[in-house]
Amino acid sequence: MQGNSKATIVRFLILLTFAIIMVFPFWYMAVVSLEPNQLSLQYPPVLFPHHASFGNYVGAWQTNNFAGYFLRSLYVSVTSTVLGTLISCAAAFVVSRYRFFGRNAIFRAFLVSMMIPGMTFLLPQFKLMESLGLLNHLYGLILIYTSGMIPFTTFLMKGFFDDIPLELEDAVLMDGGSKWTLFARVAMPMATPSLVTAVLFNFMGGWDEFTMALTFLLNPNKFTLPVALMFFQGQHSTQWGEFFAAALIQTAPIVIMFVIFQRYIVKGIMAGAVKG
Repeated sequence: MQGNSKATIVRFLILLTFAIIMVFPFWYMAVVSLEPNQLSLQYPPVLFPHHASFGNYVGAWQTNNFAGYFLRSLYVSVTSTVLGTLISCAAAFVVSRYRFFGRNAIFRAFLVSMMIPGMTFLLPQFKLMESLGLLNHLYGLILIYTSGMIPFTTFLMKGFFDDIPLELEDAVLMDGGSKWTLFARVAMPMATPSLVTAVLFNFMGGWDEFTMALTFLLNPNKFTLPVALMFFQGQHSTQWGEFFAAALIQTAPIVIMFVIFQRYIVKGIMAGAVKG
């Protein structure tokens, strides 16, 4: 019994250490963002703000049309997340419940595409967007983000759909329901944990993406929020207080979503990624 208590304490201390390491950068960013710019990045570093104010947050929001970049990022992320999730759920359901020629090849193609770094496709995607006339358009960026979300989300949702008993499907069909009824009114509500997990990861991927937004959007007035953060870095000096405030504002939606939906994340990953 004593040995189990010691092991529990050791595990707790290890987890606490890693938690501190993970949280400390955000804590320091918050401290700097609450200090006046002339006191930012002091040496030795301070771990608690001595002149706390939200002036940097107000300044960051009002500088460089920050609110416009924020709303633009929100539009791109939400739109691509909705499209990518809906297409992926439909594809996952078809691959899971139907038997047709090429079914396994299609699913393996999804898996292989997940193993290839996204930057490998940057030049071909650029040429494709150029040929379609979608360079410097948010629609082109949404299309790129949506296509990038499909393989992982399809893989995640297929694992859950595979676990739906065939007896339930037969019962729905015997009661006069269609495949659409099974998908929309039975499978999707049952897949809520995996669905929430997919939505969260897809939104996070679109919200934080930098390289493709910088590559495909040529007009600075159309930049998304991660790219717009560059405007807070001056050529000769940087207002670190405002920069960290802007970075924390960008991080806030992701943190809020994780806090609200954290109970679904583990369930969704376990249900979707372990099976199939």
